[in-house]
Amino acid sequence: MPDAPFRPFETALDPDAALAELRRATAGADDGELFLERRRSEVISFDDGRIKTASYDASEGFGLRAVNGETAGYAHSSEISEAALKRAVETARLAVGAGGGRPAPAPRPTNARLYTDESPLDGIAFPVKVETLREIDAFARGLDPRVVQVSATLAASMQEVEILRPEGTRVTDARPMTRLNVSVIVEENGRRETGGMGGGGRTLMDGLVDPAHWQDTTREALRIALINLQAVPAPAGVMDVALGAGWPGILLHEAIGHGLEGDFNRKGTSAFAGLMGQQVAAKGVTVLDDGTIPDRRGSITVDDEGTPSGKTVLIEDGVLVGYMQDRQNARLMGVAPTGNGRRQSYAHIPMPRMTNTYMLGGQADPRDIVASLKDGIYAVGFGGGQVDITNGKFVFSCTEAYRVQDGRIGAPVKGATLIGDGPTALKQIRAIGNDMKLDPGIGNCGKAGQWVPVGVGQPTLLMGGLTVGGSA
Repeated sequence: MPDAPFRPFETALDPDAALAELRRATAGADDGELFLERRRSEVISFDDGRIKTASYDASEGFGLRAVNGETAGYAHSSEISEAALKRAVETARLAVGAGGGRPAPAPRPTNARLYTDESPLDGIAFPVKVETLREIDAFARGLDPRVVQVSATLAASMQEVEILRPEGTRVTDARPMTRLNVSVIVEENGRRETGGMGGGGRTLMDGLVDPAHWQDTTREALRIALINLQAVPAPAGVMDVALGAGWPGILLHEAIGHGLEGDFNRKGTSAFAGLMGQQVAAKGVTVLDDGTIPDRRGSITVDDEGTPSGKTVLIEDGVLVGYMQDRQNARLMGVAPTGNGRRQSYAHIPMPRMTNTYMLGGQADPRDIVASLKDGIYAVGFGGGQVDITNGKFVFSCTEAYRVQDGRIGAPVKGATLIGDGPTALKQIRAIGNDMKLDPGIGNCGKAGQWVPVGVGQPTLLMGGLTVGGSA
């Protein structure tokens, strides 16, 4: 039976009493809110012919915040009750001190709906999900005799939030999330390689269990595995690199996106701090963060402070024009919030975070971009990466990449890592393809110990002078 909607002010808290406690917590403060959340999630994993994991998690609670200047007091509880709220008020008020703050303007209201408010945990029976995973396993093995292991995971969650603000505004949002991942291991002549593919978004489960969808996903995972089976050691050195469209935007997200979050720039710790209005990228480079794209993994109708999600231009034709802001950093920097105040759960304080971050397309034909490479790498898939926010230096590992010589795509390579720094890489973009696309819905972003779902995207790009770490 589907869960009843999350209505904490009908089932656990008196709204007038809760508002009085929130106002007591934020008296003399600049800002604050009461964030209430209920989350339900399910993960079913099928590995090597049997169910490996079948879990269902449920949690709910609240977080109370009072903000005064650069200081924030935060308290949270898994018990939604007036007694727990009163205890939280005493903790949050410690940040307010003697007060003296001026209440920040309330977020503007919105009636936008970017995704369904139905729960993806309902509608598809558990046996159907298990049978789908079993069929994926059988399908992958039937595609190629070299397949020796198949792993497939279906995951769904429903996050319901209600935000109460000191001026009395109440904001609600119901956020579905689904995802399918398929991983295939192939073996030939004693060599084993892996390929993976996945995707999803803020949708119901129906599309993921559709055979047309999971068969395409499985074929793609197998294709990558078979390519890696042929891969030769990657070369090493400084060379030009062509990046594929879509998921390679994760490099943009890490190496550039984090550096454009408001808190790092307010504190002067970002490589982009103090560069507003200056040319920070090659002409033609325009980068946006857009949480308003319907059904996308990184989209949010409102952020976790109650601000409607926005479409924020960060870099326009190579010029830095904006940062991603939550309410606290926006106020301290004298700008408007952009709807980027996000948190992992009620147990975490909000901070500026990306939603869907992407680069707009240009005019170049992607085929011409690759053909222009004299000696380089064409990277179309990425795994893990690391970045230092203070200088933008990054290291990314490629999961699918090819050697290109004299404009011709040659053998796939393995063990390739791309090394550089975001500010320099932006200025070394030499060509921008006309094929911008978003990733399939697989991104997660970590910051200060918190994880949130995100999206990335870009067109095919040509970057000059990246360091390629290889094994050749």
